[in-house]
Amino acid sequence: MTERLAHRAVERSVGRRRAEYEAEVARIVEVTFTLIQRTGSLDPSMRDILAEAGLSTQAFYRYFTSKDELMLALLDEGRRQLIETLQRRMRQAESPAEQVRAWIEGVLSQAANAAAAARTRPWVLSEQRLAELFPEEQQSSVDLLLAVLHDPVERLEGPPGHHGADGSASPAVLVYRLTFATLRSHLVARTSPTPAETEALVVFCLRGLTQ
Repeated sequence: MTERLAHRAVERSVGRRRAEYEAEVARIVEVTFTLIQRTGSLDPSMRDILAEAGLSTQAFYRYFTSKDELMLALLDEGRRQLIETLQRRMRQAESPAEQVRAWIEGVLSQAANAAAAARTRPWVLSEQRLAELFPEEQQSSVDLLLAVLHDPVERLEGPPGHHGADGSASPAVLVYRLTFATLRSHLVARTSPTPAETEALVVFCLRGLTQ
């Protein structure tokens, strides 16, 4: 009995500590997003992050080995939110072509909305540096976005294995690259894609997938 009670006490203590740590990590990530939105800077200082979060340098390094690793956490959070947005849009589409359209329009909408652009800009512009520092994590994040697109693209292009078998990029990867290159250019210029530009990209991708 005493041993079981002691075990429960330890589990409760560990559980409380884990919840506290998770809350601190979430606070650091959210504060960094807020600072980027408020200041327009893609590289807020550690001092500002910790002051805003009300945490010490020691607390920061409990969770992150560097500010680059924090940026990777922001990348993951930004992509998680984007994936949820894309999935919600795609669920409303009735055909593979409309799902591809919903995916492209959902990605480009990140540049059309000021708040979304402010949150998306840092990880899009830091993508290459993060890919060099954390190649596996970066690729895993990209793969999650591609996974959402893969099924409707495969249904549009016909039998699996027809494209990309020679080592070239798959159609889903090409749609990803074209769409994110367009998004990146607008985020850098702080502009929004016009409806005509978005439609032209959708038509171009769908034509390439179905021919």
